[in-house]
Amino acid sequence: MVSKPDFLSGSGQDHFRPELQVESPEGELHLRFYIPSHQEFALPATGIREVLELSPDRITPIPNASPLLLGTLNLRGRVIWVADLGQFLGEGTALNTDRAEIPVIAIEEQETIVGLAVEEVGGMDWLDVQHLMPPTNLPDTMAPFLRGEWLLGAKNNQCLRLLDQTAIVRSARWAG
Repeated sequence: MVSKPDFLSGSGQDHFRPELQVESPEGELHLRFYIPSHQEFALPATGIREVLELSPDRITPIPNASPLLLGTLNLRGRVIWVADLGQFLGEGTALNTDRAEIPVIAIEEQETIVGLAVEEVGGMDWLDVQHLMPPTNLPDTMAPFLRGEWLLGAKNNQCLRLLDQTAIVRSARWAG
């Protein structure tokens, strides 16, 4: 007789090792990332088309365009605008494009895709939007694009701000 692996036997002796048990996640999946001023932001994973690491020469500059636009990018046959997210949000520190690769987060809202160039992608995290607080100490240029913030460290006033991708995609700032 050929013996079957334990997991196929159905013997009812399913002993799971506790170190392999994954806690059920709380909240929704978000992508965390940084802009050049070292502020941390998040976007809901559901609105993200993809995250790319691109050589700066893949972004084609557009003459006479707004300074916050780095240019356009061919994303699988679709041409999309790419903005320096920090400058888009009104930050003074420009993204350093003189490097091997630039992280670009392609966000999508009703068939419109735009690229947000950031300093660094932090990773995916489960965050509970029920714990969002109204943003504080916020520049007026950033306010229309935030849904709220999570306080991460009360001592150093560290917060994680949640962006509203719909407001970003629909913004008049793309027109320059």
